[in-house]
Amino acid sequence: MRAFFRFVLLSLVLVVVALVSALTAMRFAIHGREVAVPDLVGKTPVEARRAAEISGFQFEVERQYYSPQIAEGRILSQMPPAGALIRRGWQIRVAQSLGPQRVVIPNVLGESERAAEINILRRGLDIGAVAQVAVTTAAPNQVIAQSPSPSASSISAPKINLLAAEPPQAQAFLMPSFVGQTLANATTALRDAGLKMGTETAAASAANAAQSATPAQSPSPSSIIASQNPAAGSKVIAGATVNFEVR
Repeated sequence: MRAFFRFVLLSLVLVVVALVSALTAMRFAIHGREVAVPDLVGKTPVEARRAAEISGFQFEVERQYYSPQIAEGRILSQMPPAGALIRRGWQIRVAQSLGPQRVVIPNVLGESERAAEINILRRGLDIGAVAQVAVTTAAPNQVIAQSPSPSASSISAPKINLLAAEPPQAQAFLMPSFVGQTLANATTALRDAGLKMGTETAAASAANAAQSATPAQSPSPSSIIASQNPAAGSKVIAGATVNFEVR
């Protein structure tokens, strides 16, 4: 019996040793074929293909992009990256540089801010900062300066900054109180201030409310203002409409 157990134990040991040996051999077989990916960035496609094939990889130019750093025609980026350990026969995909994106800056001086933005975007450029300044020599929203300057060349993916004339600000007032004044005086004051007369409504008295059959009298220039809208102290701009309730 003891000899049988020794035989079984020895058999188990041999099986474990065989499994470990097989796994080790498989690991070396797999990882033994892994090699580091060469650095192809900056090389010409011919140089990059040769380096990839020498290391046992396939090579494909997948895309092309503009780049101000990498010269036109050379490799801009790669996947997998340089130094990665991968198996031989895998494919290295690369992007090729088209060089700097060269454009000519349009002249948008004198155009409206909206027209200038459309002109810039239509050329595939970007809008940078847009500022406004109060000037009397240009129309409102007219572009008076730009950066980069018109017709500048050799600009890589630029943003164009604009300076435009500020639109005129409407004159603002603090609404005075017209309560207690006649409608004639309020009309004259509104006209002089550049405001507009709105509705003139007769205030309903308690007697009129009780005798609804009695028609309300129409406001006259001598009618006294009982309330106003906007209220006294409100901020209003030129051209605003003011409504009154009179008695």
